[in-house]
Amino acid sequence: MNRFFITTPIYYVNAKPHLGHAYTTIVADALARFHALCGEEVFFLTGTDEHGDKIAEAAAKAGQTPKEYADAISGLFSGLWPKLGITPTRFIRTTDADHVAAVKRALQLVYDQGDIYFGEYGGHYCKGCERFLTEKELVDGLCPDHKVKPDYIAEKNYFFRMSKYQGQLLEHIRANPDFIRPRQYRNEVVSLLESGALDDLCISRPKSRLTWGVELPFDDNFVTYVWFDALLNYLTAVGWPESPDFPAWWGAAEHLVAKDILKPHAVFWPTMLLAMGLPLYKRLNVHGYWLVRDTKMSKSLGNVVEPAEMAARAGLSGMRYFLLREMVFGADASFTDEAFVGRFNADLANDLGNLANRTLAMAAKYFGSVLPADTAGDCADEDLLQLADAAVANFMTLFAAAQFSRALDALWELVRGLNKYVDAMAPWTLFKEGRTDRLATVMRNVLGGLRTVAACLLPVMPEAASTLLSQLGQDPAAVNLRAVAKGFAPLPAGTQVALTSNLFPRLDVPAKDAAVPAPKAKAAKDAPKAKDKAPAAKPGPAAEVEYEDFAKLDLRLGTVLTVDPVPGADRLYCVAVDIGEETPRQVVAGLAEHFTPDELVGRQVTLVANLKPRKLRGVLSHGMILAVRHAGGLGLVTASVPVAPGDRVS
Repeated sequence: MNRFFITTPIYYVNAKPHLGHAYTTIVADALARFHALCGEEVFFLTGTDEHGDKIAEAAAKAGQTPKEYADAISGLFSGLWPKLGITPTRFIRTTDADHVAAVKRALQLVYDQGDIYFGEYGGHYCKGCERFLTEKELVDGLCPDHKVKPDYIAEKNYFFRMSKYQGQLLEHIRANPDFIRPRQYRNEVVSLLESGALDDLCISRPKSRLTWGVELPFDDNFVTYVWFDALLNYLTAVGWPESPDFPAWWGAAEHLVAKDILKPHAVFWPTMLLAMGLPLYKRLNVHGYWLVRDTKMSKSLGNVVEPAEMAARAGLSGMRYFLLREMVFGADASFTDEAFVGRFNADLANDLGNLANRTLAMAAKYFGSVLPADTAGDCADEDLLQLADAAVANFMTLFAAAQFSRALDALWELVRGLNKYVDAMAPWTLFKEGRTDRLATVMRNVLGGLRTVAACLLPVMPEAASTLLSQLGQDPAAVNLRAVAKGFAPLPAGTQVALTSNLFPRLDVPAKDAAVPAPKAKAAKDAPKAKDKAPAAKPGPAAEVEYEDFAKLDLRLGTVLTVDPVPGADRLYCVAVDIGEETPRQVVAGLAEHFTPDELVGRQVTLVANLKPRKLRGVLSHGMILAVRHAGGLGLVTASVPVAPGDRVS
């Protein structure tokens, strides 16, 4: 039997869980369920990271010991996951006895072979990151993530010879293109390694300033750096080094992380494994950030989305579906009540929910909810069967590749096709005309299609999908997705189905966007004054063009991968955009006055893809990024929901 080992990061216990934590863990849960439904043996790992400076400081402020504080916050995580339908195989904590023992064993192993040495180092230490930052990493002297000036600390510590394994790691990534996905994150790591800028890693903290950590086995005056401790949880959970099952599980290991911890997982961790003489994990899956109205979630802005509240409002199934459908994996996504309610009502209430409800109601009216035998079908049925087989095949391929949004869109081709089939076949007319054999065929086809959709949705929203399967007279526990993918089949004659279904009642947008507060307004002193200049007059309408001329434009949505300044041009960026082609498009865009590179990377933009290439300031530009000027500056023209790179504007 094939195995699948999926991990989330172990979450730092300095704050309670938020939407970002929930998304990562729901994705891992969905992947675990998907592979289990494909007949594989699955291990799903999550947990909490409980050592380090920030935990000690937070505990002191709360008047607790670090262990008391960690117990309380860790309990919030472990208590939330069942409420979100998340069922890990193990919830690990870095304070667990078997993990502490594994950390000490790993440290001793690497130390004994000479890859840990004692030295003195002075550098910029960020408490938020709990690591030393290089001069290149600082932005205007500040940590780029926490926007604070790091403390300069000079002290003696132990160092891991990470740079020794730089070439070996780079060779592995080049030989295994799918080792880090999506591609933009692989490119980022390759660029770092090719630059030759990888330093050795400080892996200890002196007890003179930190005691809350795993003590070094070879020097009791120091504790272990939190990342060197935390990353080893992935080995602890599957029994390293004694368990005979360890090699089989480790050979199937896939990690799932957000982009802010790419470097520790793509560089620190593989080099640690190489030093320990262990194989590298199979794959690293990296996703973007959840924003709120295109703004990072922040307590000070009052826009943090609480996962439990979100699930309570729309139901667990609606929440899980929205998160997996709305975010294009790898890119950032923006949460708003309008987007949430719009997606729920369009996809679940209208498309799927209405289809299930009206089909079951017709089966009850026409056949007493027991499907009769039928006769041979016609060409319309063959078209539906072909559509179903294609939709399921695409769904299976894309979901396994962590392309959840595209996978669900592929499955919805079948949902939309079933609705069209019902309208075209008009069962009510067949019943009126007394064509019961043909009516039975149509009803069995539609209900068989619903069974297929429900089976595929089990990893995404197990609660609602199980209910729908039960309403269709099916046992959810008997589903095997490999069997489903072998080909569409109508619901068998004699099947008893439910009288009706009401899985997804429509939602309304809260009057004041109560679930997600908008960012706080600026202070009055920032308000425009009466004497301020009036905004410039808007331009008048342009000359009319023929439709044929407009149709020549190839407008596509793409994801920004990298942004670099154009030498000698203060207003220009050289932007690499993924539009689904083999290589990213290089576009020179006048965005530097309005956006920082970090504000653009990961954003979706609209590109004029068939614009004739030309050089701007000596740099070749192939396309144009569309933007709109407004009173506040410049905005990007993009889709209202995330879409796959390369999707055309129509």
